[in-house]
Amino acid sequence: MPIRKILVVDDSPVERLALQEVLSRNGYQVLTAESGEQAIERSRSERPDLILMDVVMPGMNGYQATRTISRDEGTRDIPIIMCTSKGQETDKIWGMRQGALAYLVKPVDHDELLARIRAMG
Repeated sequence: MPIRKILVVDDSPVERLALQEVLSRNGYQVLTAESGEQAIERSRSERPDLILMDVVMPGMNGYQATRTISRDEGTRDIPIIMCTSKGQETDKIWGMRQGALAYLVKPVDHDELLARIRAMG
């Protein structure tokens, strides 16, 4: 399935804007969410082809949101790439256990991210 619509989840307006710009420039439709709760809502209502998920957010964190989305009947087929500052090996393992397809540490290398997205679709 080709990746066209991407949901960027991050509580930082700067991070959201940076990812939004690079993805839009490369032809992707970009949706945004500022929290784990919003990510779950938008994944259900908008059905993105891919979610880029931050971990450290107020309220529901990215691990919790990823677990919810990846276990929900209506959204479990949406791939999730975690994009976070949490770079310990245990963080990566935990993220993958929650249902993430890949785990990138910030600052995210935009070329690597785009290559991963292209490889998916």
